Amino acid sequence: MQYRHGMLKLQTFRDRKEESGRKRAIMCFRNGGKMIRILAIGNSFSEDATYYLHQILEAAGVENLVVNLFIGGCPLEKHWFNIENAAREYQLQVNGEKTDRKVSIQDMLGEAKWDFIVTQQASHDSGWMDTYEPFLGNMVEYLRKNAAGAKLFLHETWAYERDSTHWNFGRYHKDQQEMLRRLRVAYTTMAERYGLSLVPGGELIQALRGTEYFGEGAERTICRDGFHMHYVYGRYALGCMWAKSIAGIPVKGNSFVPRTIYMPFEEPDRKIIDVIQSLTDEV
Repeated sequence: MQYRHGMLKLQTFRDRKEESGRKRAIMCFRNGGKMIRILAIGNSFSEDATYYLHQILEAAGVENLVVNLFIGGCPLEKHWFNIENAAREYQLQVNGEKTDRKVSIQDMLGEAKWDFIVTQQASHDSGWMDTYEPFLGNMVEYLRKNAAGAKLFLHETWAYERDSTHWNFGRYHKDQQEMLRRLRVAYTTMAERYGLSLVPGGELIQALRGTEYFGEGAERTICRDGFHMHYVYGRYALGCMWAKSIAGIPVKGNSFVPRTIYMPFEEPDRKIIDVIQSLTDEV
């Protein structure tokens, strides 16, 4: 089935009827006639972050459109190359839904007026400051010229799990704390250098690792495979942090309950949801 939102057109891969309580891909609640539009230029980590964001904002009464431009493992260098070449290499993801459309960054800048644009470094390069430049600076200059009025954000990604088998974890001596320290410095430095607001996703994920639900000896980890987010709790946590940091929405008491076809038999634990909401407001 096809949907339209302004000029955006999409073909969903999965039928929305299978997900109870979720609205059509581009239908939202009204917020005094004001819609906010969020564009993420990212990879699988921004896919994790945007999966539930639309529904969290919707439950808060905020009409919104959330688009993620997805290329798996895509670093800033590749994003800038794609801008230079107007490359239609991104899978368009709308309000947490995958589509069958391939687009360029230029396509998306021309199809909607964005209020917020978010980008990030690929996780494996996140702790190495020399991988950000000159690509991030070039992107910021381009976006400020071609998406005037959009507020730009940098999404601080997270450190891998302690036992992660990610092929690039060795660059951090397979040390979660080293990776966290390095990426924290890199993201903070770059955000300050270019006057970008920071979404502290990595800080929230690390805080959750200090709880009984995701810490040492817990029955689950916040990552599903050592580096990508848990389909329910990890993705929900990032969605809460993006809602707070980008839209300024307090998430404590938000009524949306994260459910997904990827874990169809997982009934979210209300105690964990409450902890995630509380930590989001504290970070």
